[in-house]
Amino acid sequence: MLFAGAVSVNSIAQSPAQQFPPDQVKRGSELYASNCESCHGVRMLGPQWGIDLAKFPRDNPKRFIYSVTNGTKAMPPWGDVLKPDEIEALWAYVVAGEPAP
Repeated sequence: MLFAGAVSVNSIAQSPAQQFPPDQVKRGSELYASNCESCHGVRMLGPQWGIDLAKFPRDNPKRFIYSVTNGTKAMPPWGDVLKPDEIEALWAYVVAGEPAP
């Protein structure tokens, strides 16, 4: 399912320096742990078969939305599982990074 207009790229096209609301990052972290961690690794320190999200281009939210929604290469599509605001929360988590332990 294509969410081309469902998630507003402008609503998440924030510069890496821009802060996301802490509750959005926390929600993204929770979603990541339950949906993404098995392939992309704990705290985004992933195994070699999953893309390293710590290095994902922070200036390309459109690519992130498309990849999560429709899948890419070995990654399955999540557009039927995750709601647009959940994809936005995941993006906030990826951009904000993982706090040091």
